[in-house]
This record gives sequence, C-alpha cells and structure tokens, in this order.
Amino acid sequence: MEVSARYTFDAPRQRVWDLLVDPEVIASCLPGCESMELVGEDTYRATLTIGVAAVTGRYQGTVRMSDKDEPSGYTLLVEGKGRPGFVNGSASVTLADGDADGRTRVAVTGKAQVGGTIARVGQRLLGGVSKMMMDRFFSCLQQRARAAEGGGP
Repeated sequence: MEVSARYTFDAPRQRVWDLLVDPEVIASCLPGCESMELVGEDTYRATLTIGVAAVTGRYQGTVRMSDKDEPSGYTLLVEGKGRPGFVNGSASVTLADGDADGRTRVAVTGKAQVGGTIARVGQRLLGGVSKMMMDRFFSCLQQRARAAEGGGP
C-alpha cells in the first residue's frame, strides 16, 4: 500500500522541522498513540491503538528517523505488531520553503505492508484510514506551529 500527501504550514521551515523531530509533539499529535519512549539514537518504542473496520487493536513497535537532513527532511521507518496483525513501513518526509514568505511545504510519500486479521478484514479501507490518520497528525502539527508563532491554539 502506498500513501502520499502534501501539507502547507504558515510557519518557517526550521519551526516545522523542530516539531517534526520532537517526540513529545509527535506522540501528542499521532492518533491513537499511547506512549513513545526513546530507546536509541533517533529510535523510539511506541504503543498505538488503531481501528480499521470492525478490527481494533493495540500495536507495539519501533519508530526510527534516519537520513536526517535538517531542515529539509528525513526517512521514517516503522515496525509494529499486535493481535490483529502487523505493519511495516517507511515514509519520506520532505520540507521546502513555500510560495509565500514564512510558509513551509511538507511532502510525505510512504509505503506500508500490513498483514494479519486487520489486512484481511479491512484491506479496502486501509488506504483511506492511513490518509485520514496522516491528515489528523499534520492538522495537529499545523495548530502547534501556529501556537508557537503566537497565533493562538
């Protein structure tokens, strides 16, 4: 399964970068994230509860940032498993200056492999659920960027 999306932030690239590499911000914005703790350099153990169709499950796994090029982008590697199945994936996160001063464009392109009950039951819905989770995550980050600017919640 492949997913991609583009988002625009009304904030400078460095501020967006700082949000995208802050594990506390990531954990608070990631839908279903229960915990995220550092276990190595740029590597975190995460616990998430995610539902697809009639299958809801708790997943434990690792999230690792690699190929960091501040403030232009990085690669995110995810491995997780739980009762309903497993997910392995990677995403390229790229930041660029926006068309207007002080704006930043973020492009995300990722691939995921999903298996187990969640893949069998929710196969047709996985792409939509993945996109919805990304949209919620980046909407939360956009709010954080505005709040950091002093533009309110």
